[in-house]
Amino acid sequence: MYQNLVPLLLMLTAAVAVVALAGRLKLPSMLGYLVIGIALGPHGFSVLSQTETTAEFAEFGIVFLMFSIGLEFSLKRLKAMRQLVFGFGSSQMVLTAVITGLVTWLAYGQGWKSGIVIGLAVAMSSTAIVARMLSDNFELHSRSGRQTMGVLLFQDLAVVPCLILLPALAAPGDGLLYALGVAAVQAVVVLALLVWVGQRYLGWILGKVAQHRSGELLVLSTLWIVVGLSYLTAQSGLSLALGAFVGGMLISETIYRHQVEADIRPFRDILLGLFFVTIGMMLDLRFVLDNLAALGLAVLLLIGGKASVVLLMAYVSRVPAAIALRTAAQLAQAGEFGLVLVELAHQLRLITLDVFQITLSAMLISMFIAPFLIKRAARLPVDLGRSDGPRSVAILRDVAVHGSALSDHVVLCGYGRVGERIGELLALENMPFIGLDADPQCIAKARSKGVNVVFGNADHREVLLAAGLARARVVVITYPDVHSAQRVVRLVRSERPGVPVIVRTSDDKDVARLKSAGASEVIPEVLESGLMIAAETLFAMGVPMERAMHHVRSVRSARYASLNRQAGAE
Repeated sequence: MYQNLVPLLLMLTAAVAVVALAGRLKLPSMLGYLVIGIALGPHGFSVLSQTETTAEFAEFGIVFLMFSIGLEFSLKRLKAMRQLVFGFGSSQMVLTAVITGLVTWLAYGQGWKSGIVIGLAVAMSSTAIVARMLSDNFELHSRSGRQTMGVLLFQDLAVVPCLILLPALAAPGDGLLYALGVAAVQAVVVLALLVWVGQRYLGWILGKVAQHRSGELLVLSTLWIVVGLSYLTAQSGLSLALGAFVGGMLISETIYRHQVEADIRPFRDILLGLFFVTIGMMLDLRFVLDNLAALGLAVLLLIGGKASVVLLMAYVSRVPAAIALRTAAQLAQAGEFGLVLVELAHQLRLITLDVFQITLSAMLISMFIAPFLIKRAARLPVDLGRSDGPRSVAILRDVAVHGSALSDHVVLCGYGRVGERIGELLALENMPFIGLDADPQCIAKARSKGVNVVFGNADHREVLLAAGLARARVVVITYPDVHSAQRVVRLVRSERPGVPVIVRTSDDKDVARLKSAGASEVIPEVLESGLMIAAETLFAMGVPMERAMHHVRSVRSARYASLNRQAGAE
């Protein structure tokens, strides 16, 4: 019995070491789990063996991932992003799947069913890798970030019909359309029943559980809901993941969504890590070494083909070149659900072992390359004047119209929540300013209130000049994208060396970078929020507010002085 603990101990030791290393290198932990599976699996050092029990536990990693996606799914979000999700997202997936399917069918001589399967699998991109990197680099709300997340959201939704399609393709006989029709009707009936019952009773159940004020009971209830709904959909001939997705979507409509998400995250991350370990165990290194040429071509076709589809769509949509390249890099890899589809297709004997191995290997390698490709694309210089054609001229004209009459004003780069607060205070003092933002909804909201905000990316020289940089008194950068903020600071310094530039950042770690770029002052959010919480705590404990604020000012003065010295030293 105790001997069975040795492989588990080795896997946990490797997980601790590799995941810690991945965090230090700012890479997704998922890549670490894949390395563990490849190294310790049956095709590596043979420490771990792939048993049916292990595979079943690993499958629950996908179940909990789909549950988490269901928690994030909301009709409001879908409506706000409907053009990106159902326009850009659906076009990306359909084009990629069709082109890949045709190449698989015609160029590689596989059957049309294999072409459909490989096409759908390759069309998926990695939500786990991309969302993590966009979040870490503060690019979720950039234009490329919004495009990418719209495509990923559509792909996540498309997993459900894909999981229905594959068993129908594997059904014996020629009645494919009949099998698809039966599967579709079955899915609609089961989902409608689950949603109808869930909307009426799920909130009531969680409410009763919450009355006990027991975190343990809430976790157990959540696990019961996830496993129970997964079991019901599996018994109905659908997938485990589909039931989990429905459960997450139903809970997202209740007030317990955030607590459930926090409670379920440890189970999701650990089981998802086990899933990626089992995926890594499937990779046959000997097969990779024996087929390097074919594998290299497959990786090139996968990454290059997916990137080309995104670039083509971006060109048709008149998206600026740099933004199109970033979006292409963010979507040019395979994804975890693509791995699920390939594995399922192999189990259903829709693809041969050789096709499975070459496809799996190419998909895994593309996922290893993805973080480096995304980082490289994030550093691309942006030139609005050359990359957006006639549209850029219209944008610059609009910025110039709103900024031409201003002098001794503030150029406010970014008009989100922070920028809006700054704008309100400037308005109270009757100080002129112009806001620059790339979010049309944000701009429409501001203009409805009579605020001087225009569409334009501040990291373009022409936009800054059109906003009256030559006459500006102060430049403020409010958005947390450090790469873009650095570009803005350098552009401002090249045009106006002496103008004050105040930059917001999320943490102390970026102060030195922004200072070296030329920022006059960098405000770390973590420091400021901590100081204000400390002041409120002192006041709640009976310390007079004046004395509490004196402590805050003292700490702030000392802390900013140390940050400035650190930036100067670096």
